[in-house]
Amino acid sequence: MPSTRAGGGLLEAHALRGDRPRRSTGFLLLIAVLAMALGGAIGAFGASPARAATECVPDASTACVQGIIRTSAGDPAPGVGIALSGGSAEQQTTETDADGRWVFALEEGGEYTVAVDEATLPEGQFFKLTGSREVSVELYESASALFPLTDDPDAANAAPETPDPDDAAAAGGSTEAPATQAPASTGQSEAPAAAPGSGASAEGGDGFSWPRFWQQFASGIRMGLLLALGAVGLSMVFGTTGLSNFAHAEMLSMGGILAFLFMQITGNIWIAGLVSVLIMAAVGWGQDAILWKPLRKRRLSLMQMMIVSIGLSIVLQNVFQFFFGANVLRIDPSTPATVTLLGVTLTIQSYIAMAIALVCIIGVGFAMKYTRFGRATRAVADNIALAEASGIDVNRVVRVVWTAGVALAGLSGVLLGLVLNGISWNTGWHFLLLLFAAVILGGIGTTFGAIVGSMIIGLVVEMANIWLPGDLKHAAALFILIVVLLFRPQGLFGRAERIG
Repeated sequence: MPSTRAGGGLLEAHALRGDRPRRSTGFLLLIAVLAMALGGAIGAFGASPARAATECVPDASTACVQGIIRTSAGDPAPGVGIALSGGSAEQQTTETDADGRWVFALEEGGEYTVAVDEATLPEGQFFKLTGSREVSVELYESASALFPLTDDPDAANAAPETPDPDDAAAAGGSTEAPATQAPASTGQSEAPAAAPGSGASAEGGDGFSWPRFWQQFASGIRMGLLLALGAVGLSMVFGTTGLSNFAHAEMLSMGGILAFLFMQITGNIWIAGLVSVLIMAAVGWGQDAILWKPLRKRRLSLMQMMIVSIGLSIVLQNVFQFFFGANVLRIDPSTPATVTLLGVTLTIQSYIAMAIALVCIIGVGFAMKYTRFGRATRAVADNIALAEASGIDVNRVVRVVWTAGVALAGLSGVLLGLVLNGISWNTGWHFLLLLFAAVILGGIGTTFGAIVGSMIIGLVVEMANIWLPGDLKHAAALFILIVVLLFRPQGLFGRAERIG
């Protein structure tokens, strides 16, 4: 009987197909890098235009400067004039809305000056500090500028004091960007180290502090759990079929987009999320039935099938962009509330998403170790011919793996869309390299390896921002991956095999 060792998860398929683990792992990593480069080129041609200043979500072509102005009594201050100047752009102006919020969407990063027109302040209100702030922002970043007010003219422009944390939360909590985003910056030295709700610190590479460490640690756990949902399906498909499916990343985008659509119809995020996951499960079943099973019957090589998956990924991206444009789609348009636990501040959506992801991951692990289907799946991954000879319906196992894997990826997309406050046509491509890094690091083809690898990658990506600029977060994760593969090519949970 095939091995069902407790710590193995899905058993590797390297020996079955005559590939040396070192060559297979290195080749997959190289292909992943090339695919991400291709995705970057596609993103460059399909970059989204600047959005109106009523709402801004940072992405690869957009930076945001935002804030909220409240009176000394804590009430919103609507109609306050704000001007932004700097960079190569012409001066922009806006006014605070009924909630006291203001935002500027920028097409390039740089140093900017935000100034408030004192004449438009509510009667009897004065600046505690000054009416001007210097902010530094990069693309994929969201920076905040806070202007606390007082009703005491003698206290106006006196000694600097720390801005109200509630203002910081309101300023940064509603535009949390994708996890690849660098953290928000207030542009003030007195500002909190992290904008609550963003799960990120004030500015990448600014130095170590324990509050910031734990904030970034929590963000890393969140990122790892959400990555694990997508990585598990990717690893399961490889373990049973040997296919490196680059279209798997688009399942994340599709799940988030479906949640956006059904949220518009139902108005209930739980119903929208559940329907989206069920549809994604049907998409996984249909993918195998319509595309991958016929290709397997025609005995296409794994290289040919991988190229097909890359083509499918590009087609899906263009379909998403054609129907939904390049704008970021907000699944839940409401402003997310924040909760602070043990000094760590995250949005309520983040806590719920982490809990859902954890329950699903535990369920997958239990199913793989203790159920009849889990044993059959590991047997197929270990030796397809022997599993078939033992009476296991290999086609049925592969079909269920595709269904479950795509459903998990869709759920990951839904949760990412909520946590990051938006989903777009190319969201999956932003996470593809991290998914492959997690799978290869943990041991490609193993379920538990994918989970552990995802947690490591998530923590490295988020915590590297304490010491490194935001643009180098992914580089740090890939550096860890390369170091591990130099000493353990089969990954953390893979088996060293000698062929021949």
